[in-house]
Amino acid sequence: MAAIESVYAREILDSRGNPTVEVILETEDGAQGTGLVPSGASTGEAEAWERRDGDKSRYQGKGVLDAVKAVNETIAPAVIGMDATDQRALDETMIELDGTPNKGKLGANAILGVSLAALYAAAESAELPLYRYIGGTNGHILPVPNMNIMNGGAHAAFAYDIQEFMVSPYGFNTYREALRAGVEVYHTLKGVIKDRGLATTVGDEGGFAPKLSANEDAIKIIIEAIEKAGYKPGEQIGISIDAASSEFYKKDSGLYHFDGEDRDHEYMLGVYEKWVNEYPIVSIEDPFQEEDWTAWQKITAALGDRLQFVGDDLLVTNPKRLQKAIDLKASNSLLVKLNQIGSVTETLDAIELATANGFTSMVSHRSGETPDTTISDLAVAKNTGQIKTGAPARGERVAKYNRLLEIEEELGSTAQYAGYSAFKAAKKYAK
Repeated sequence: MAAIESVYAREILDSRGNPTVEVILETEDGAQGTGLVPSGASTGEAEAWERRDGDKSRYQGKGVLDAVKAVNETIAPAVIGMDATDQRALDETMIELDGTPNKGKLGANAILGVSLAALYAAAESAELPLYRYIGGTNGHILPVPNMNIMNGGAHAAFAYDIQEFMVSPYGFNTYREALRAGVEVYHTLKGVIKDRGLATTVGDEGGFAPKLSANEDAIKIIIEAIEKAGYKPGEQIGISIDAASSEFYKKDSGLYHFDGEDRDHEYMLGVYEKWVNEYPIVSIEDPFQEEDWTAWQKITAALGDRLQFVGDDLLVTNPKRLQKAIDLKASNSLLVKLNQIGSVTETLDAIELATANGFTSMVSHRSGETPDTTISDLAVAKNTGQIKTGAPARGERVAKYNRLLEIEEELGSTAQYAGYSAFKAAKKYAK
């Protein structure tokens, strides 16, 4: 038994220079785990509550000293002596201690920090790498890296409405080869943007954020970069989109402000269908606002047999909202973010529910990140076949990609790259 001996939290900074929570947990057998909590910029309204101090005299009110205090003074006394390897019992103890539907008392950032730290301590106690500890003997599939190489929306001061344009390099035999292809496209893209006389500044996740006259221009620029890098759009590298449409949805009118005009969801559905027909798009995340369930049903019915529609703000890694989407046939893919739900156990439950109902799962970072690489191990452990963790630039993003290189090497001949199998729209290219 890896009994928890001590739990300690402190305030640190994330990749945007905002405070976040770090938790260090030690067990009686000498194991130690560290939990680093990410934070989002584009957040769903149904996400678990992220506890911030609100004290404008420090960090513009974004401090997390109250969350740190919740760990050190409330959670720690309740979990010391518990078995760190009993993740479900630990997480349920914290959830009950909080006692609210959205972790609105202690804060999801406090609970997740302890949950992650216990996970790492338990893996160290078992002398197993994290992916093996979570996934047992079956975790062996390296995910397709969906690289956010053009940033817009809330990630880049609305250079354009769509928040993320990603390249998905699936047409390769190994993760290592796919990573190299994505990186080469990223570097080629910089030259393409520069040649057009546009700025090559980057957004929160390391992707370029030039001001464009229309959202569709970003797709054309990326296709040009793929070809100039020596790869085949569609056959080797697809394009994935995170519209994050809740960010350009106007609640007062129920319309989407897109390309400078207010549009209804029927118009937006037509835009997405046009793009899917004309470009090698394999995945669209949050095409509609998080409570526009009717629109989600329509797009899933119209195009869901051809590609995946990923619920982020819609589902917030919450098994209850996921079950509603399953029942309504609204979306067919789950975005997995640990801090949206606030514990390891609930995250794993969401992935299991998605898999059991034919949904794909894409494990994801947040725009406010740390060097933590949990999501890399999680993607392999659960064989999700997909991960998104920003552009292949900036240390907190690259750390995740590099961790997958390590895992691929450790797995050796048993490693399998998800490749074409990761996306419905890509399978037609499989040999």
